[in-house]
This record gives sequence, structure tokens and C-alpha cells, in this order.
Amino acid sequence: MSDARWVLHLDMDAFFASVEQLTRPTLAQRPVLVGGLGPRGVVAGASYQAREYGARSAMPMGQARRRCPHATVLPPRFPLYKAVSDEVMAVLAEASPVLEPVSVDEAFLEPPSLAGAGPAEVEEFATGLRAAVRERTGLAASVGAGSGKQIAKIASELAKPDGLRVIPHAEQDDVLAPLPVRSLWGIGPVSGEALRKIGIDTIGQLAAMDGREVTGVLGSAVGTELHRLARGIDARPVAPRGAAKQISAETTFDTDLTAMTAVHDAIATITEAVHRRLVADGRAARTVTVKARTGDFVTTTRSETTPFAGRELSTLTAMAQRLAETAVGEGGVRLLGVSVSGFGDEPPLALFDAVPSAQGWTTAPLTAHLPDTDGDGPGTAAGAVPVGAGGRSTGDAAVVRTLSGEPDDPVPDVSVRAEPVVRDHPTMSAPEHDVAPDLPDPAPGDHPDPDRPWRAGDDVRHPGHGHGWVQGAGHGRVTVRFETVATGPGRTRTLDAADPDLCRADPLLSWRPADLAEQP
Repeated sequence: MSDARWVLHLDMDAFFASVEQLTRPTLAQRPVLVGGLGPRGVVAGASYQAREYGARSAMPMGQARRRCPHATVLPPRFPLYKAVSDEVMAVLAEASPVLEPVSVDEAFLEPPSLAGAGPAEVEEFATGLRAAVRERTGLAASVGAGSGKQIAKIASELAKPDGLRVIPHAEQDDVLAPLPVRSLWGIGPVSGEALRKIGIDTIGQLAAMDGREVTGVLGSAVGTELHRLARGIDARPVAPRGAAKQISAETTFDTDLTAMTAVHDAIATITEAVHRRLVADGRAARTVTVKARTGDFVTTTRSETTPFAGRELSTLTAMAQRLAETAVGEGGVRLLGVSVSGFGDEPPLALFDAVPSAQGWTTAPLTAHLPDTDGDGPGTAAGAVPVGAGGRSTGDAAVVRTLSGEPDDPVPDVSVRAEPVVRDHPTMSAPEHDVAPDLPDPAPGDHPDPDRPWRAGDDVRHPGHGHGWVQGAGHGRVTVRFETVATGPGRTRTLDAADPDLCRADPLLSWRPADLAEQP
């Protein structure tokens, strides 16, 4: 096989946990779990030290803590992870104009300068790439290289942690053959079990099968593609990902919501998170979908589509709340989600907006959405139809029961109260990954428990001690370890929880305090 093409795959090692260990130096080389802290919390990231005890991403946090009881458990700081990710992607973009980000912590690249190069030259390039990422971020990255995206991704997995693996074209069949079939991109539990039942456990065995037999087991389209990948044939281009087809946010609650007023409040908070991303992307949406999941993992969805795209928060919220009334059954819900889709360009300023009414979708002056200024209720112009007065739902209900009793989302929920996880859904498929995209910033002062405002993992700042993070709080006291990347391991201080000099701080200050303006 010709050495004409080289694709590289860079993957940040245990990204979430590694960022925590970097910015909180006391945690370096210690077990760290990142994820939801409530009774339904899920692990979003686990350090390699925690993985040695069997803890892993997507595992219930309670189970992970039982396996690794001495681990430090921290809530996710998604704005910080996104900032670090942006820096990583900037390094890759400088190294190669052909770049395809796959998730917040991994990407493919195909440097034109490596076309026709030998393995030694590729290794030298990848070594420099890893060094540049470490210099710019302080973090380790694993890189794999091969003749296509599949080989490159497998190579980076073999290189972990903090390693480099270049698979020469002539050796790729020998490398692939003994690997389990689940190593192939696209083979999940169901297809893996179907192959196991006919005695196919390794990639080499799959490659040796007759193509017709493979399609008979896995289907024509999927089977043909997987059979090609098993034989090392992968001509898929490295290209920028398309725009998201959908923006969604969802929250798993510590206890089931049983009152419709609580459901409406939660839907409003989640919709606001989606709306922020919609506005930031400069787009408008026609379809709103609400997802509700009960305690026994029965999932119901409802959708509604408007005649034209819009992005008025009040309209989106009214739609979502009305949909929730039919999606939520008796007995309460453990999870609520809102998504918007059917995107159009950013709408121009208009005098009218779509408003749901008992007769369907009508137009009403934008003043119908203004806040109450005269004490007569929400600002409603004469003749305007009140928001939330009913309407029609154009989407069919979809009720799904997961037979395994586990959530059916491809990305695990991270249980965080009042901080919905926002997800963009791309146009092209990507391998399943245990990372959640960035979380919207909580509003100032927003906190799960206003009576005990400090929780473990909060970023804080004190004029006398600098930047730090909360290790624990209670009984009117708060223990803070003051440290950043720049300071190295720091000392702990126990302060009065009401100390006026102790204030919340930007998580990015724990990573690059010199690059950011000082907080008061």
C-alpha cells in the first residue's frame, strides 16, 4: 500500500479530570472524579488514577465513589474546559489547514506537508504537535497516525496515556487483526453481540469474512462500511464538521418533579440555556421539542413547528411549557430536556412575531412579550393574543422504554441542578465520546442552596490569599485551598462563610490568571 496519505488523530488524555488536576495542583497524580454531585449524578470524567480502581466515565457517581472512595469529586467547569479546548484546536489549526474537530477534546487532521511522507517524518511532526499542545495548555495529548481516520483513532487509543503511535501502512493489517471488533468506529454493544454470536471477536476475523455474510448480519449499508474498515480501507475525508442540526439542553433532577409549576419553572430555565446558544450562533428555529423521562426511564417527547423561524425567548418558552404539559405524565419526572431545530438564518427585526393561540399560530405585536409595566399583567397590546393560550402540536408523541433500564441518550446526563447541559448535534456522525459539550454560565448568585452558598469545587477569590477553590463548607465555615497553575500546590484556609472578602471567581483564572483582568 502506498504511503501517500497520513491522517492524525489527537485526543486529550482524561480531559476533564486532567484540567482539574492542572488548575488545582494539589490534585495532581490523585484520583479525581468530575460529574454530578447529586444522588443521580453521573461521572463525566475520571482521572487515570481513579480508573485504576474501576471508576469510569458514564458510571453513576455513587458507584464510582464506592469503587474509589478516596477520590476527590468535583462539579464540571465546562466554560474552563471549552477555553482549554479552543486553545488546543488553535494549535492544531496552525499545524494543519485540514482539520476536523470531533468533540471538545479530540480532532482529526491531515497535514498536506505529510502527503507521501515516511513514518519517521510523521512521527517527528506528531512529536512537535504534542509538544506544542503541552506548551500552550499544560496538558498531555495522545496522537495516533495512519492511512485513514479509523487507523489514526485506533493508533491514538493504543498510544494512551500521553503517547504517540504511528502505524505504517504496510503494518496496519497486523496491528488491526488481534484487536476486538468493538475497537472499530461504529460497532456498539448490539452489533458487537451480533458478531460474537457467529464467532467473530476480532477485527481480523471480521476482515476475513465474506462481504455478503457481513451484510447479512449487520445490514447492507453498515455492514459494507464496517467490512471495509476492518480491512483497513478508509477513504473518508478529513473535513470541518457541518453546522449543528439541533441545540438542546437537559437537566436530571435530584428528586422527581411532581408539580406542574415546578416543571414549568424548570422548562423556563432549560429553554433560556438553549436560547443563549441559539442567539450566540446567530440563528433562529422553527421546531421546539420537549423530552420528559420518568423514574423508571420511560421517555416521552413532544414537538411543535412554527410556520417560520424565530428566536423570541418568550415564544420558545411558551411552546416548551405547553408541550411539557402533555409530555409529563403522572408520577413525576427525573429528567427534562428542550431542543430547537429547523434552523434558519438570524431573523431580521420585525414588528410581529409568531404566538401560539387556541386557533394555532397567529401573529401578534412584539409588545405582547414585554414585561408588565403598568400593573395590569404582562405587557399585552390591545388585541394581542396572550402567550401560552394553547395551540397545536404538529409532532407525534414518541414513547421509548429502554429495555436495559438505563437511559437511552448517547451522551450521559450530568446531574446538575439549575445548570442544564447544552448540546449541539452535528450534521455528521462522530464516535461516541464521554464528554459533554459546554455548559452555560450560571447567573450571578445562582446556586443550588442559597442557605449554604459554598460547595466543593467552587472557584473563589480573596484579596489576601488570591484565587482558590472550595474543599468543603458547613456550620458557617468554608475551607478553601488557594492555588492555581501559576502558584503550584497551595495552602488551605478555613474562613467564615460570610466573609465579605471571599467572592466567586472566574474558573479561567485558575488556568491563566495573568491573561485575565483581575477581579475585584
